[in-house]
Amino acid sequence: MKKKLPDASSASQSGEAWQGPVALVGFILVATAQASNQILARGLAGSVPPFSLAFFRWSIIAAGLAPLAIAEIRAGRIPLANNVWPIFAAGFLGMFLCGAPVYIAGITTTAIHIALIFALSPIVVLLISAALGMEHIGPMQWLGTGLALSGALWIVSGGHLETLTQSNAAWGDLLALLAMLGWSGYTLLQSRVAPRASLLARISLFAAVGALCSLPPAIHEMWTAPAQVFSVKAFQAYLFAGLVPGLLAYAGFAWLGARFGSVRTSLVLYIGPIASALLSYVILGEPPTMIHVLGGALILGGVWASLRK
Repeated sequence: MKKKLPDASSASQSGEAWQGPVALVGFILVATAQASNQILARGLAGSVPPFSLAFFRWSIIAAGLAPLAIAEIRAGRIPLANNVWPIFAAGFLGMFLCGAPVYIAGITTTAIHIALIFALSPIVVLLISAALGMEHIGPMQWLGTGLALSGALWIVSGGHLETLTQSNAAWGDLLALLAMLGWSGYTLLQSRVAPRASLLARISLFAAVGALCSLPPAIHEMWTAPAQVFSVKAFQAYLFAGLVPGLLAYAGFAWLGARFGSVRTSLVLYIGPIASALLSYVILGEPPTMIHVLGGALILGGVWASLRK
């Protein structure tokens, strides 16, 4: 008797059955790798000079992905003559503003604060897109935007909104807001820079810009605090920042985007604050407070309401 071979439909169903677990594991790993940068910022709390940390982090990413960028430049998929300024703008917004400011923020604010503030990024992208005529905002999206912004104000003010008018909001939260705005601009811009090239090849160029912009203040830190910049602890931080929230997080995000699409991949956003809260509790001993729970619920609920379409 002939052995029955599996047909194409059963093989397809078997492949689809694996997609759920693969996606779940991939989302958790990428979200954890991204959240680890906020844990690093809070754990170091300024003990490693921030611009030097950003410079070495982006240098490691740029060098690690350089072969991809060089290959695509030679193949003509990244025409540098037409993309120098867009590459610089994307690198400045997404790498420079999201580098040292985050590490400085970790001195005065918690990793959970930073993660929840960054969760506002899709709302900012939506508002900018609407202002530029790229997106229409409906009633549900306005409601979600209001909820998310209310959650951010609640967190930044520590549950006391009146402190915002007294300029008592933590500088760390304000720097995290600045970095989040930079990331939002980068999100809108990066896909429009050399769109024929792969994401990782473009990230290599953006990271090189981030390293270049971070270099002048990093040189100042190397001159004024060489013992901190060139210590064993600092080199460990450089390697970790370059490899885990750097190469691993970006490569993982690119892989998820290619396999599951950009819409599904954006779900990493919802896992990020949860991963940050768990890592903060386990590693730093900083459990989430009721302010984080309420503010986080408003932010994530608002983002979901705004983007569910």
